[in-house]
Amino acid sequence: MICEEIRLSEKNEKVVLKTYRMDPKMEMLGNKIRPAVLVLGGGAYFSVSDSEGEPVALSFATMGYHAFTLKYSTYGPDAFITGFQNMKPREKTQYPQPLYDVARAVLYIKEHAAEWNIDPDRIAVCGFSAGAHNAAMYITHFNKPILTEHFGCSAEKLSVALGILGYPLTDYVYMKEAMEQGKTDPFFFGASNMAYLGKREPEESLLKEVSPRLAVDEQTPPCFIWTTAKDSMVPAQHSLLLALALADQGIPYELHVFENGPHGMSVASQVSAAAKDQIDNHIHHWVELAKEWMESRFALDLPEQFSFADADEAIAKTIRIES
Repeated sequence: MICEEIRLSEKNEKVVLKTYRMDPKMEMLGNKIRPAVLVLGGGAYFSVSDSEGEPVALSFATMGYHAFTLKYSTYGPDAFITGFQNMKPREKTQYPQPLYDVARAVLYIKEHAAEWNIDPDRIAVCGFSAGAHNAAMYITHFNKPILTEHFGCSAEKLSVALGILGYPLTDYVYMKEAMEQGKTDPFFFGASNMAYLGKREPEESLLKEVSPRLAVDEQTPPCFIWTTAKDSMVPAQHSLLLALALADQGIPYELHVFENGPHGMSVASQVSAAAKDQIDNHIHHWVELAKEWMESRFALDLPEQFSFADADEAIAKTIRIES
């Protein structure tokens, strides 16, 4: 596996793309192209979760895909030290900067697709919580002026093939209503609004602008969505509303709502867990379900049968190249 860190923004050194690229070993696929998955951890736009980054990227790597994690623009964890009440707007990191960072990552991966043996037409964006919101914003806005005009390129160049969303926030208008009804923590989400939008109580027009379920159109790629019915931080309704929007546009999707489990489960195994309550074998099934869903679109280009003769020749070729 080839791991390296790449800074994507001259204005924000914390915006970093990390690669988990499969080695071009000749006894496997060699230098044939593979699909890729870009992973965005959550963190309420205060930070980017590590538990929703590398463990997820490695899960996709075991499926045979190149994987990447992105540290996109966030307010910074100092808000937890100074106190939410002392937060001030930070234009450098607030919307639309996190969305721009995803575009930078996608463009960078596509620019290096030939060098890295990546199929530029089979790239997925995967996110969790706020990272899932950022991913959902991207897959519903890659073809809209906020990205095409800013980067001066076509929607096709910015496009991705799939969206994979774990417990996503998809509707800020609904979240405002949930806060007012006491269904989620208004103090925490007010601070998150400050981190992402520069206001504790944004106007409804801005809330609609950053609600990806309202931006779904006929060009939105197929989506795999999962959440838990007992998520008290980002209610399952966000996933249901997005699924309904996809259905209205005829976009293929798969939705899984697990009965139990809190917010932020990542891959729900000990590889991502800091405590036992973050391990749930049933929820962990989402990884295998996503694998099965992806393979119909991201199947590797493999021969029908394994040949020892071809394998021996591949190994011999590797030895000749390396020597």
